[in-house]
Amino acid sequence: MPRRGKARKGPVRLTPEDLEKMREVGAFACSLLDEIEQMIEPGITTGAIDDLVDARTQKRGAISATLGYPKGSAHPFPKHCCTSVNNVVCHGIPSHNHVLRDGDIINVDVTPKLDGYHGDTSRTFMVGGVDPEVRRLVEDTFESMRRGIAAVKPGGHVGDIGHAIQTFAEGRGHSVVRQFAGHGIGKIFHGPPTISHVGSPGSGEMFVPGMTFTVEPMINMGDWRCQILGDHWTVVTIDRSLSAQFEHTITVTEDGVEILTLPEGRELDLTV
Repeated sequence: MPRRGKARKGPVRLTPEDLEKMREVGAFACSLLDEIEQMIEPGITTGAIDDLVDARTQKRGAISATLGYPKGSAHPFPKHCCTSVNNVVCHGIPSHNHVLRDGDIINVDVTPKLDGYHGDTSRTFMVGGVDPEVRRLVEDTFESMRRGIAAVKPGGHVGDIGHAIQTFAEGRGHSVVRQFAGHGIGKIFHGPPTISHVGSPGSGEMFVPGMTFTVEPMINMGDWRCQILGDHWTVVTIDRSLSAQFEHTITVTEDGVEILTLPEGRELDLTV
């Protein structure tokens, strides 16, 4: 889930013990998306996806961090995951009245909380047969995230991520959402640093081992600008063009980066 509101001061830096917990919850978050991928087809509802997330999360002894978030808000998020379809950029609210149709794309964003730690990850799925230009958007969005993660190394800077994503996405004819960003994560859901998906190389906070955050670019086919609807959560593209997103939670290591929202033994090729 992209960051909303003010972040606390100081980057999220986790200990080896913290990171073991983050690997555990991250692997579970990944397993949720793996199971959701198997159910994506025309005719299912976004509410059915939310029901699955709720059931699997309860069975695991975890909780859904999105449900009732943020605490004390006049308009807390009402569901266990975000389901953002077509022109919805992020924070789409699941509903049993929203039926997926052939040719749709849907981003599902899950954040289980297990033993006090958050595992935040999302994927965009294609429903049935999609047009070639839509498939290209989805594939390019995944590549944007991959390149952003690959830019992370000790001594680098937060702006390196945004530069890698922006250069690739705009070079492919897309635009990059600016109003929402990645965020520090661990025992807190949203913390510093803010990870903009646009930027200049060498700018922003320096990476140090243990810094832990999400990389989650939102890439649009049209204008990068977006707006929040009257439900206080659903974010749509201002021109109603399609939008896609992928997200991983990562940590900076002594010599590079580790993706925490993958199960043991699964890797993402980060060569560029």
